Amino acid sequence: MFKSIIDVSSRDTDALGHVNNTSIPLWFETSRNPLYKIFNPTMELNPKTWNLIMVHTEFDYLDQIFFGKTIEIRTYVEKIGNTSVTVYQEAWQDDNLTAKGKAILVQFDFNKQEKVLIPENIRKELEKHLFVE
Repeated sequence: MFKSIIDVSSRDTDALGHVNNTSIPLWFETSRNPLYKIFNPTMELNPKTWNLIMVHTEFDYLDQIFFGKTIEIRTYVEKIGNTSVTVYQEAWQDDNLTAKGKAILVQFDFNKQEKVLIPENIRKELEKHLFVE
């Protein structure tokens, strides 16, 4: 599991005084960076070398999130396929699970425009972060 701490900004809130639903996808995306580094250690965003593409995301909003308190994002690997990895994430505030979501990332060759098998060395590193209930 990877953990990220997010400082809730006033820009994250809406007119109702809680965090807007559009903030969660951004926080989850940022919190996936440690997983991206497994695939791309230099984190160079270059279409000739970058090897991941996102094919699906989903989010469940379970409780309100408020300004003035931090959020902890927990990032896990839920499933490793031949060419894809399913990432499971949770947002916690004050020991309360406030949101959860999933993203499916595919190992992708942008030059050939096709998915490719996840190499064994990457697979072994991903296995260290498997979600266990």
